[in-house]
Amino acid sequence: MFSELSLLSSCFLFFALALALSFEFVNGFHDTANAVATVIYTNSLRSTHAVVWSGIWNFLGVLSSGGAVAFGILALLPVELILNVGSAAGFAMVFSLLLSAIIWNLGTWYLGLPASSSHTLIGSILGVGMANAMLRGGGSFGDGVNWGKAREVGLSLLVSPLFGFAAAGLLLLAMKAVVRRAELYGEPESGKTPPLWVRSILILTCTGVSFAHGSNDGQKGMGLLLLILIGILPGTYSVNVGLDGAGLAQAVTAAETAGRGYREKARGAVVSQEAASAEVSRYLKVHGKATEQTYAALAKLTDDIGATLRGRGSMGEIAAAERGRLRSNVYLVTEAMAHMDAAGTAEPRVELQKLVRFIPVWVKLAVALALGLGTMIGWKRIVVTVGEKIGKTHLSYAQGASAEMVAALTIAAADIGGWPVSTTHVLSSGVAGTMAANHSGLQMNTMRNLLLAWVLTLPVCVFLGAMLFALGINIVVSLGLR
Repeated sequence: MFSELSLLSSCFLFFALALALSFEFVNGFHDTANAVATVIYTNSLRSTHAVVWSGIWNFLGVLSSGGAVAFGILALLPVELILNVGSAAGFAMVFSLLLSAIIWNLGTWYLGLPASSSHTLIGSILGVGMANAMLRGGGSFGDGVNWGKAREVGLSLLVSPLFGFAAAGLLLLAMKAVVRRAELYGEPESGKTPPLWVRSILILTCTGVSFAHGSNDGQKGMGLLLLILIGILPGTYSVNVGLDGAGLAQAVTAAETAGRGYREKARGAVVSQEAASAEVSRYLKVHGKATEQTYAALAKLTDDIGATLRGRGSMGEIAAAERGRLRSNVYLVTEAMAHMDAAGTAEPRVELQKLVRFIPVWVKLAVALALGLGTMIGWKRIVVTVGEKIGKTHLSYAQGASAEMVAALTIAAADIGGWPVSTTHVLSSGVAGTMAANHSGLQMNTMRNLLLAWVLTLPVCVFLGAMLFALGINIVVSLGLR
């Protein structure tokens, strides 16, 4: 797999993979407080036991995850950089978005602010897309961003903390009405372990948040690792080499079905292979109305997919040089299908996506280890904020259980739907919601800081991503690379 890599490409690969895993490591210790704050501050687990337990379940959450969130995040990236991620500009994109996300995560961690790793990464991606559009000849502001996907992701990040605040508060009130045990709602005694049944509930909710965090946040690292591998080792990672003959036959059928529909809508229009890729790329960038040329281009691409796969017993029979073109064609067709949202394309799109949407086991293991190890380090700063500085009173058993139960269920639902949500914001807003419902009062200085971090994360990371990408492109040009 690595035999054809030059020394320079090998160095790029090592550095890029290390940077992507560093992002997940920082994500782990930055977001640990979301799971362990309640069990630590209710004396349910010692801090060392809590972070190790949380790290283990983050690890397991990553291993059990699918890929919907990972590929949803990647859909935000500029089309031309996704198709040419192995170019120098593609490497500049990867390094800039990872560096900007890590810088902001470390800064907010140092200040003890529970900021969102999801926000940082998405902001960085948007910044790269905008900068790419401005630096590219003939580009216009915002042209390089998939705004439809950005709106979907932005809505999930906006609604989830509001839902966490309201749902956790309502759950606490419901518990008070049903479970009349005074020890649940008072301040825990210092150094005293709660009753076994209460402790069990809190450890269970901590486990749920840790597992859900791993399954959702871990996918972002998986997507970035795959992006790097596709760029540097396209022959191995651009398509799913594990797909058997039956899977390829289903993809051929899907391509033929879609192609017939596109030819009908093309009304006799014909385009070349090169013009087809350019036309669909244009359509994806501007989100304009599909023309007869667009449908003719899609028909051409689906025909090429079918011709490449037809009669193959496995993906291994396809030459490495052909795999990059196959991936580009599949990406363009399936993204166009998603944008058009036309009746009858859902099933063909899923079958075609199987050709390129896959996550190797070793990638899952690497991300799981980075996130799990990060969870065990650097947790204390943000734990203090979540456990002591949101409300004016100490976190009670019931408040901790309510906030974490809502956070775990919210993240799990988002994981199923393929939406990236902020574990940090859902949990911290849940704690705030229980404090409000309990009339415990909120520490407004902390709330202002949390709100400020929430508001600033996206624009700051957009700026950082754009500036680092522009710097990277200038370095590429000065070195005479492409």
